[in-house]
Amino acid sequence: LIRELYQAGVDAVIVQDMGILEMDLPPIALHSSTQCDTRTPEKARFLEAAGFSQIVLARELTVEEISDIAKAVTVPLECFVHGALCVSYSGRCHASQSACGRSANRGECAQICRLPFTLADADGHILERDRHLLSLKDFNLSDNLEELLAAGVSSLKIEGRLKDASYVKNIVALYRQRLDAVIAAHPDLYCRASAGRSEISFKPEASKSFNRGFTRYFFDSRRPEAISSPLTPKSMGEMISDIHELHNGDGISYFNSKNEYEGVMVNGIKGNRIIGNREFRIPPGSAIHRTLDIQWQKALSRPTATRRMRLDVALTDTSLSARDELGRRACVALPADLEAAMTRKSLRDNFNKLGNTIYYLGDFDDSAFSRFIPPSQFAECRRRLIDMLMSTAKATYSFDRRRLTQPDCIYPTKELDFRDNVANRLAEDFYHSHGVDRISPALETLDRPDKKKRVVMTTRHCILRETGRCLKYDRAGKALRLPLTLTSGKSRWELKFDCSRCEMQLLADDRQENRAPRPKR
Repeated sequence: LIRELYQAGVDAVIVQDMGILEMDLPPIALHSSTQCDTRTPEKARFLEAAGFSQIVLARELTVEEISDIAKAVTVPLECFVHGALCVSYSGRCHASQSACGRSANRGECAQICRLPFTLADADGHILERDRHLLSLKDFNLSDNLEELLAAGVSSLKIEGRLKDASYVKNIVALYRQRLDAVIAAHPDLYCRASAGRSEISFKPEASKSFNRGFTRYFFDSRRPEAISSPLTPKSMGEMISDIHELHNGDGISYFNSKNEYEGVMVNGIKGNRIIGNREFRIPPGSAIHRTLDIQWQKALSRPTATRRMRLDVALTDTSLSARDELGRRACVALPADLEAAMTRKSLRDNFNKLGNTIYYLGDFDDSAFSRFIPPSQFAECRRRLIDMLMSTAKATYSFDRRRLTQPDCIYPTKELDFRDNVANRLAEDFYHSHGVDRISPALETLDRPDKKKRVVMTTRHCILRETGRCLKYDRAGKALRLPLTLTSGKSRWELKFDCSRCEMQLLADDRQENRAPRPKR
């Protein structure tokens, strides 16, 4: 498959399984996946030495941690900036595999973190009932791009799993605008990695696309403000301050008198009342969320953007030449039997008929042209010129190539357990050759459970911190009877807290496999 991708012209492949580095591959560039769980300068240095051309960092990092990693390597760094968050460290979550037999590491996550849970102490006292305690808000760093770039990041990753076209249009346009603003403010520090000019026909607004509320996660601090969405895992949309902003066909949501999140379709506004497609009652003082803006959605269903590259053109008595933004040039000879002259305006207007090409006309210099060329012949010269430019672009496209692995690079630890997801012989060979002594196989490869409790999730998200029961800083936490347990349906997880690292772990008994309910889409 990798060979076929290389032959098709793919720039790079994103890799978690180190067994791939032991294969006979074409010289395609390799990027380390966020599933590699890169959180330290030591891990990043190893991945660079192992031959990766770009490193996708873990989502949970603070801006200071990102900066420390950037200082340790020379390869580009990529960071998540927007979208749904995995509550566990990426690549180290086995809750879905343990509970449902569906491996998150193999693209089959059952998303049990979106389920309602009940939290109880060691005596069985209920602390929280039917709350979405592991469901996080959506990541949004659109206001922090300048800090992120200053920390050393050069590639931004937008999560798009199960998202529709309007989501992609909206969020990508938002970040394009914000990124261009940072570059324009600091032309001495940054430039665009791509050429061209993007124009859109709508105003990007993150809150209009699917979101569970927004968080900067741990970007600012290891003890952030609320990052979870415990009342619902559904989209919160945008807040509505005046019901007269609503239109027929909009969808709205709210919390009812039982604190349940429900929605209704708007059929009209009558005075200060919302007419819905069914009977409903919004409790006085409740916030109203618009989860579907029908007019905005219709606007995004049509073509909304163009992206074209500037083309500067020069016309002489013998040739027509052009230069694009990247400095690529092309030139075609004019017919030899030209005579007389035509107005310069008509020449420019004729060339400006660039149609569906990727170019728009910048400078047009015809000061050295004094002859007559029939419009049909001029159009043919223009077409040949554009074809030559496109061919030149393909011929001069610069592919990144795979970096060589340094044979003497040593992995930061000597032992790997099942959470490191070593699932094949080639991956074992790779780690052994780089200093790892002991390797436990990935959970997915075990023939049968070994009837012991194991850590199936490790996360910086702490339920106690979120609910005001921190064991270090809150009085309510100091009085808790440990261990605590989370239950959902017939499944049960024990919680373990490492306050020195500000981390929480979920422990599961292998014997409870395949018992957790699956969340609804």
